[in-house]
Amino acid sequence: MHVAQTVAREAGELVRAGREGEVSVAGTKSSAQDVVTAMDLASEALLRRRLAELRPDDGLLGEEGSLTPGSSGVWWVVDPIDGTVNYLYGLPAYAVSVAAVRSPVGTSPDPATWTVLAGCVLAPKDGRVFLAGLGQGATLDGRTLQVNEPQPLIGCLVGTGFGYVAARRRNQARVVAGLLPQVRDIRRIGSAALDLCTLASGGLDLYYERGLQPWDLAAGSLVAQEAGAVVTGLRGHRAGEAMTVAGPPGRVEELVAYLEASDADQDS
Repeated sequence: MHVAQTVAREAGELVRAGREGEVSVAGTKSSAQDVVTAMDLASEALLRRRLAELRPDDGLLGEEGSLTPGSSGVWWVVDPIDGTVNYLYGLPAYAVSVAAVRSPVGTSPDPATWTVLAGCVLAPKDGRVFLAGLGQGATLDGRTLQVNEPQPLIGCLVGTGFGYVAARRRNQARVVAGLLPQVRDIRRIGSAALDLCTLASGGLDLYYERGLQPWDLAAGSLVAQEAGAVVTGLRGHRAGEAMTVAGPPGRVEELVAYLEASDADQDS
């Protein structure tokens, strides 16, 4: 956890200071709406350099293209800015996400097969630090976290997120429209890592999202799990790109059932 927190703090300070100046789009990914800023690239470069110094035998997987195998069996999975669109617009819900995972020998980090060992999600705007270690619990600025007690679905505040490709968005809109009358309300924060950490700290009752990549999921999923959440996929699968669902046992199952019946893990 110490290494995760150290490098996340350093990258977070770089990202926070960079937001004081002009932020512009440096490129796009899955669509014209899915943007990359120069600070995404700079933050990942810092994380790559510092992790190579501190953990030279480990591998690295980063959102902005880093893929460096190591010899230890441990990989660092990093998101240099989770919530780039928020960052671009000056909204505070963005984070640096750093996790250490163990993957089967000869494989790259995959949520279907990895074990997340440690994670840190840092919110540069206000300095919040979410930390978790496998079997060691989760904290926010040193305070132990615990998910909310399960409530009836109609009393649940549910977090979600949307993709950047039109076909996926259309189906996501359909799923949200069906769910909204069944819950207290729905929130779209714009950072999957912060969604999962917000769930862990009691700011959401449930969370689901299709399309999460390994760097979106790694650190936040461990924070949520160590705070008592179930983090799962649909149809017996583990959480991953097809779907991630998180919440307290005794309530997450109801959301899973709705999402499966709604084919929320499809794009049409």
